[in-house]
Amino acid sequence: MAKSEAKEIKEEKEAETKLTDVPGIGPGIAAKLEAAGVYDLMGLAVMSPATLSEMAGVGEAVARKAIQAARGLLKLGFVDGMEFAKKRENIMYITTGSSNMNNLLGGRGIETKSLTEAYGAFGSGKTQLGLTLAVNVQLPVEKGGANGKAVFIDTEGTFRPERIRQIAEGMGANPEKVLKNILVARAFNSDHQMLLVDKINEMVKEGEPIKVVIIDSLTAHFRAEFTGRGELADRQHKLNKYLHSLMRMAEMHNLAIYVTNQVMANPAMMFGDPTTAVGGNIVAHASTYRMYLRRGKQGSRVAKLIDSPNLPDNEAQFFVTEKGVKDEG
Repeated sequence: MAKSEAKEIKEEKEAETKLTDVPGIGPGIAAKLEAAGVYDLMGLAVMSPATLSEMAGVGEAVARKAIQAARGLLKLGFVDGMEFAKKRENIMYITTGSSNMNNLLGGRGIETKSLTEAYGAFGSGKTQLGLTLAVNVQLPVEKGGANGKAVFIDTEGTFRPERIRQIAEGMGANPEKVLKNILVARAFNSDHQMLLVDKINEMVKEGEPIKVVIIDSLTAHFRAEFTGRGELADRQHKLNKYLHSLMRMAEMHNLAIYVTNQVMANPAMMFGDPTTAVGGNIVAHASTYRMYLRRGKQGSRVAKLIDSPNLPDNEAQFFVTEKGVKDEG
């Protein structure tokens, strides 16, 4: 047996550890936890004893023991840099369709276990990049895909099946098959949007090979529901909680998160481009890769890398074509 196969089997066995394997968590308590959106050891390990006690109706001492046992099974704690590097070996990449943009993001596209954010004005190509990724994730690995399905959370009515068909036909794929591999949900408010994260975790647990989650747009509902300065703290708290759920899901299931974000003009900006992303520092810090998209010359678009843990700030030109995001118009 090849080393990589043995490693995969070991990882699968670790992933198969159920909530009921934790001392003190019987089928009844496990069912209550699952109903509240906690499906795995990680969800249990990061809870506080008081929350578990309230959710499952057990004493705090039992709750504390269960949480410690879950942490023990997961081996949560510090690892050395070499071990951390090994954990990153299973990261996958999804091509954006444009080699210019891929290079901007490190060479291969958006990566799993990361949150990539694109912000920009209307018509800058944010949604088009999301639709292109929903098709490209289905490609085989050697062609820049991840052999997986896409989840598209639509908060503004931007998902267009006919556009997906067009992109699929442009790359010679079967449009109906491509559409079948994109799971779409229309989120009607921020609570619904947050609830859908639990639904995705559930689908992955049931065996759906989801490799990219696209949220278009991340902030629309939060911005509409929390208006005025008095509600800003509540909005940011809720948004922060949502972003942490997304990051945990990306890490746990080795999938990529791509979010689009709205912009506003910063009135304090006297010189340069006054465009600034909605969501403030909370969104900025949660995004692993952050791009600012804008219209360029002769129908082109420009992507500027604003933030990344390992790449220099740079710009790339791309075009939105019938075949999706490409290098040339």
